[in-house]
Amino acid sequence: MNAKETLKKLRENEQSLFIVHYSCQNLNDNNENYSPRITSIAVLHVGSSTMHSFSIHLVAEIRKIPREDIDQHYDDLEKEMLAQFFSFLSDNDGGFWLHWNMSNINYGFEALIHRYKVLSGEDGKRIPDSKKFNLSSLILSVYGKNCVEHPRMASFMALNDGEHRDGLTGKEEVEAFAAKEYVKLHKSTMCKVYWFQHMYYLLQRNKVVVHNKNWGSKVNTFLERPTVKALGFIAVLFSLFQAGQYGYSAIEIEEKESDNVEEQTKKSIQPTANASAD
Repeated sequence: MNAKETLKKLRENEQSLFIVHYSCQNLNDNNENYSPRITSIAVLHVGSSTMHSFSIHLVAEIRKIPREDIDQHYDDLEKEMLAQFFSFLSDNDGGFWLHWNMSNINYGFEALIHRYKVLSGEDGKRIPDSKKFNLSSLILSVYGKNCVEHPRMASFMALNDGEHRDGLTGKEEVEAFAAKEYVKLHKSTMCKVYWFQHMYYLLQRNKVVVHNKNWGSKVNTFLERPTVKALGFIAVLFSLFQAGQYGYSAIEIEEKESDNVEEQTKKSIQPTANASAD
């Protein structure tokens, strides 16, 4: 499917559409594990704008673990958080999932499954690839890969009302985790999910603000305007009318030529007949 077809499909299924994002440890090698620990996951149901939160600090609160002791229970808390998330996936089997570059084992759905297997020895619920849609890729396919400067998310945020007070950069999220600022970290994750919803709605209306809008998108936007469509319809009708007029004129000319030929034939035959009679 192209971007237009994909957006139509998502629009028709918004009651089954979820937007997901998560925060984690440093994506580099300076963690205690090979893979970064998952700290929080935010899921927004687009149809109702309902937010569902999964976080190690929420699990810790239910278990009555003091904030200062959370780091002593990371494995159990992360495992329980991921179990809750995968249970949510099972409860919403068949849903559509919109995300921002959650596309590989380094950062993505596969990373969540991997962490759960590391901690529990079990596989997490898998979402079929046909149900996953990368919002970043959709925007770039519509507006072009060079529509904004790198880093792209930060550029899109600066241009499209995404610089919220709760939002943290990747570096700031790593620092927040190290400082045990779990609520601050999760608020940043939720903030980004709400912004993804905002970007999704802008994309559906072709209203995303970019640095350089490609010409293909400009032409498509122009042709989609109601006035342009109306003028195009009128132009088609006029062309059909012109074609009809031309065809009718051609028939008239052909009939006149046929009549002339017939008349000339009669004239040429008449003298011959008279001569024979004489």
